[in-house]
Amino acid sequence: MTMITRRDAALALDIPLEMARRHGIPSRLCEEDLAEIVANPPQWLLQSRANRTGKRPVWVELRCYVCGFSETARPKKWWPQFTYVICEFHDPQELPEPGVGMRRSEFDGVGSRFIGIVEDPVEGS
Repeated sequence: MTMITRRDAALALDIPLEMARRHGIPSRLCEEDLAEIVANPPQWLLQSRANRTGKRPVWVELRCYVCGFSETARPKKWWPQFTYVICEFHDPQELPEPGVGMRRSEFDGVGSRFIGIVEDPVEGS
């Protein structure tokens, strides 16, 4: 019997970790129990899915452009649409040069170890 974490169950159900905890999903459960929840979703899960607007994903995959390290995280409201995501220890010089008339902004604190990079056109270009 293979056991999975509550976080993995939340990812599979596409719900926030807090919701999984609030509705009694244990810290570790077997894959068969998760399959039962998927096959016969409880009312709270059906209601959650019905309430989604589709504007923001529940989970996103962050993948470093330089080394490929990835993690799944809950997107924050302040996150813009990143052009690149890199591990905080990489030098932004390792990225391709920005296009002509473009400028870069860096956003620290993305996921557990990333910097988000956004390229925007320079005004007046």
